[in-house]
Amino acid sequence: MTDLIIAAVLVLVVALALVRAKKHFKGGGCCGSGSTTIRDKKTLDAPALGEKTLQVEGMQCENCAIRVENALNRLDGVLCKVDLRKKTATVTYSAPVEDALLKTTVEKLGYQVTGIR
Repeated sequence: MTDLIIAAVLVLVVALALVRAKKHFKGGGCCGSGSTTIRDKKTLDAPALGEKTLQVEGMQCENCAIRVENALNRLDGVLCKVDLRKKTATVTYSAPVEDALLKTTVEKLGYQVTGIR
């Protein structure tokens, strides 16, 4: 009976370790994972047409903010700056960009967009 309990505990520990490792290597484990996300450098190639501010819930640390910023910066004609304290992502754009695209881009990372103005 003791062997069965020890085996069950070991299986549980290994399963939890595998889930954590998968999350870490996928890039989803920002807080406390020991890895640092590198901020991409970007500038707009054309004059800015406007600006939108996204309210983003779920960002906990600087890595979260950089992940959101990098994802939005990968969109054409978009330059993003995230303010972690205010939980906002300010998007300056040089070409029209749909709110739905901005929201989807952020929510694919696991964060929630609660408003766009």
